[in-house]
Amino acid sequence: MQTAVLTDRERAAVQAYLRLTRTVRAAFDGPPDQDRPPVVPTAALAEAEQALAAAGLAGNEEEFFRLLRSWCPEV
Repeated sequence: MQTAVLTDRERAAVQAYLRLTRTVRAAFDGPPDQDRPPVVPTAALAEAEQALAAAGLAGNEEEFFRLLRSWCPEV
C-alpha cells in the first residue's frame, strides 16, 4: 500500500481533524440526555479549521480527504 508523505502542516491538519472526530464521537457516546444535547468544545473545531487553513486546505475538502485516506486509511 502506498502512503502519502505529508508536510508538517498537512500532518497537523490531519491530526487536528482526527482529534475533532474523536471529540465528537466522545460527545455522542454517552446515554441520550433529553435536557442537554451533546456539546463539542469550540476549541476542537477552531483547531481543525486553523490547521486546515495553515496547510492551504481550507475549502479544498477533496484534497484533504485524499490525504487523510492515504495517511490514515482506517478513517
